[in-house]
Amino acid sequence: MLPAAAPAWTGRTDVVVVGTGAAGLSALLHLAAAGVDCVAVTRGEVTDSATAWAQGGLAAVWDDGDTLASHLADTLTAGAGLCDAGVVSDLVASAPGAIRRLIGLGARFDRASGGGLDLHLEGGHSARRIIHADGDATGAEIERALWAALSSALAGSRTPVMTRTRLVDVLTDAEGRACGVRLLDADGQVGELLAGAVVLATGGIGQLWPVTSNPLGATGDGVAAALRAGAEVRDLEFMQFHPTVLADAAAGSRGVLVSEAVRGEGAWLVDDAGHRIMAGVHPLLELAPRDVVSAAIMAHLDRTGAPHVWLDATFFGRSTWEGHFPGILALCRGRGVDPVTERIPVHPAAHYACGGVAADLHGRTSVPGLYAVGEVAATGVHGANRLASNSLTEALVAGDRVGALLASGPVGRVGVPVSRAAAGVVEPTAVPAIRAWMQREAFVSRTGPGLAALGAALAAVPLGAGRVDHASLTATNLHAVATIVAAAAAERTESRGAHRRSDFPDTSNTWERRITVRLTEGALELTSAPLAITERTAA
Repeated sequence: MLPAAAPAWTGRTDVVVVGTGAAGLSALLHLAAAGVDCVAVTRGEVTDSATAWAQGGLAAVWDDGDTLASHLADTLTAGAGLCDAGVVSDLVASAPGAIRRLIGLGARFDRASGGGLDLHLEGGHSARRIIHADGDATGAEIERALWAALSSALAGSRTPVMTRTRLVDVLTDAEGRACGVRLLDADGQVGELLAGAVVLATGGIGQLWPVTSNPLGATGDGVAAALRAGAEVRDLEFMQFHPTVLADAAAGSRGVLVSEAVRGEGAWLVDDAGHRIMAGVHPLLELAPRDVVSAAIMAHLDRTGAPHVWLDATFFGRSTWEGHFPGILALCRGRGVDPVTERIPVHPAAHYACGGVAADLHGRTSVPGLYAVGEVAATGVHGANRLASNSLTEALVAGDRVGALLASGPVGRVGVPVSRAAAGVVEPTAVPAIRAWMQREAFVSRTGPGLAALGAALAAVPLGAGRVDHASLTATNLHAVATIVAAAAAERTESRGAHRRSDFPDTSNTWERRITVRLTEGALELTSAPLAITERTAA
């Protein structure tokens, strides 16, 4: 546990849900409707989530010409041998129902001229099965619909929402069961909330890199807290780098994402001379899986020394841009690029963590009483590389399931928290260096010596005993998650999916294994195991 001031306040509830994106809100809807005594905790305001930023859509088989088997096959192909086929089969079968539930809650998705849902194509998909809202604002519409429904349900429930409140640690009892959370509240005070069940829906780790499509809160808080509580974490070497993020000096820590759907509509990736980057690289060209496209871009940049490539969608015309991609158009124009008349300079950037806290589609983790849903969880759906638009679908399905599970009966006793060995705190001044090391040694292409240097640099970061505040909590969690990424990436001596080693460029059958990390006596313990037969074969 992290050193923190004595709690200024304590509370007690049956269930605490940390995070209010698609997964967290879906869980809270069930709990509020069932009258379960629960508390919602969110780091910013309720809608300050990665969900609200998502331009891409929801992947689901909707058209009669599409099949569940095709969606399954596309996901397994993108996952490069590390998906749990049974879990993926479950997800794709559940996806249409999840979207119908969302529509029933009032979500408004784009419609074709005939009145049916307007289905789009994205990279790695063999059929048009991506459902969008306002062209490129699907996540914002999902967040709006879920929060509107939850707000209505909260009117007659016992569910308070604690905004601008941050997870510090998951509390555990003498038997190792999760029994609540330690929080840093909006007033900067430490408090403890005891609970029979803890649901983590805290999002990803994109802020580990200097430029990311993720919001500022994506600092690995849930992964780091779960690790300190004894949970298993897996697959974090597989960080998906989105190939088309606007390359501009003003990006700072938030890059402007140019959605996969733009390439789905026919945009080309070209070099300075207008030659297509993906020609001869992959039969799907720009719609190849994201790891393939990002690697092709970086290989081109390494060969030529160019700072970026170009995404050319000038042939769309103004009406297509304004009708299909108004959000992207506005963001690009805000950075001085007009996609209607200009090619967009793009470069890969950190986007989505395929790994996280090991969990099933009901959110159950290796720690009793602790659940993880959404991007913070590694369920086996994404394997070594996420198929575009599967993540929002997974968040809806897993959030709905954990909510239904915890609303269906007693969640268990609320234990008495016990002290665990104190973990060191990292000074905030270390964050820029950590991000620079990650960009240099754990980006799209990696090497053994580079990862060894990264691991050594992270190990040399001094750990102090200072009290936790927001800045030191960010630094400490980023350091913890970076250490996991570096260790797992060094261990995996092959290239697979979103993990690429230039010194081991081939995929190895012997590495059709998952790397799991636990914290043992203050040190990371890495183990690897092959996928079980039941994971390889779809149910």
